[in-house]
Amino acid sequence: MKPIQVGLLGIGTVGSGVFNVLQRNHDEIRRRAGRGIAVTMVADLDEARARAVVGDQAKVVKDAREVIANPDIDVVIELIGGYGIAKALVLEAIAAGKHVVTANKALLAVHGSEIFKAAADKGVMVAYEAAVAGGIPIIKALREGLTANQIQWIAGIINGTTNFILSEMRDKGLDFDLVLKEAQRLGYAEADPTFDIEGVDAAHKVTLMSAIAFGVPVQFDKAYVEGITKLSSVDIRYAEQLGYRIKLLGITKRTDKGIELRVHPSLVPTKRLIANVEGAMNAVVVHGDAVGTTLYYGKGAGSEPTASAVIADLVDIARLEGADVAHRVPPLAFQSSTLREAGQELPVLPMADITTSYYLRMRVADEAGVLAKVTGLLAGAGISIDAVLQREADEVGGEGSTQTDLIILTHDTREGDMDKALAEIQGLPTVLAPITRIRKEELN
Repeated sequence: MKPIQVGLLGIGTVGSGVFNVLQRNHDEIRRRAGRGIAVTMVADLDEARARAVVGDQAKVVKDAREVIANPDIDVVIELIGGYGIAKALVLEAIAAGKHVVTANKALLAVHGSEIFKAAADKGVMVAYEAAVAGGIPIIKALREGLTANQIQWIAGIINGTTNFILSEMRDKGLDFDLVLKEAQRLGYAEADPTFDIEGVDAAHKVTLMSAIAFGVPVQFDKAYVEGITKLSSVDIRYAEQLGYRIKLLGITKRTDKGIELRVHPSLVPTKRLIANVEGAMNAVVVHGDAVGTTLYYGKGAGSEPTASAVIADLVDIARLEGADVAHRVPPLAFQSSTLREAGQELPVLPMADITTSYYLRMRVADEAGVLAKVTGLLAGAGISIDAVLQREADEVGGEGSTQTDLIILTHDTREGDMDKALAEIQGLPTVLAPITRIRKEELN
């Protein structure tokens, strides 16, 4: 059978990995796919770099549209990134009848509905395993392996940069700013790390997983996004003393009222496997009604781990290219005609309607009656307390200090009720600094 001919748009870290793995494992991949798969054309603005990677094994051009216009190219791999030219090129490739493989989570989280519709209208496939959690096959697990289940919730460490920073803060007791500089020096963080440290990258990824899990359109604009920039090493230390670790989680849950879609730092019990995922590694926990809880762990980035996911998509396309469109796996797991209905039945909930438990840290005056006032206001808001930790004043501020830290863990409560209670507590004259609030996820 004629080999699948692939055009590669961008041959940086991931693109070079795709080319090298395809070359190295060509025979194994052909045996699995039932036909050969070869990159025969590459577009990159740095033609010299591209030629250094591919040699004479593929034609190198500067203009990506030359690849799209080539009638011999069956599949276009988009590895440019971003929302701009990448979106135009993906839509042009679809219009030209090419299948598309992309690692571009930002593009699909924001414009996925438009792109998937265009692909359906043209009868081509859009595959994106590499867009979430690098080499971990979480998209395939959600779309196919768990298809018998009603997914209840997903919680994932899906950004390696932030997980590395939090691991270093815990291990070395350093504050965020110092660890970020070290992460940049080591290459774990970009020169502009905003998308990572502010939670945007994780929100792109959990938006895609939410759509697949619950059969709703991608809705990135409705996600709640909070990063790690305001976390302090003191909270990481207190959490450890209470039996928790702080992780940046992407969370999506199905509730009776709708879907939760949120990214924020969370206290996770140390005994949970995901709490022990360290460094730049990723992990995703999925809970289905039939299978229970499953965990997916591995490298979330890097040249060949991400290439592994890209090539898995190429193999799927090679296997399914001749199949009737109706018998292919839908890009968001559910048949497209059902997505709009489910989107109306399962709206994304505002944060005020989210129910979870909390870690609260308050810098308070070290005097009698402070704890009673705080707990009284929480009780008045219907918020019950799970645990209280009060530090000695000398331990917090040194000998003779008149201030101390009060740490409270709560049971589940509605976020809107917590907002009101904290506003009242913050107004107490004995509360001396802004209250730190971190959500707590037991992941039972």
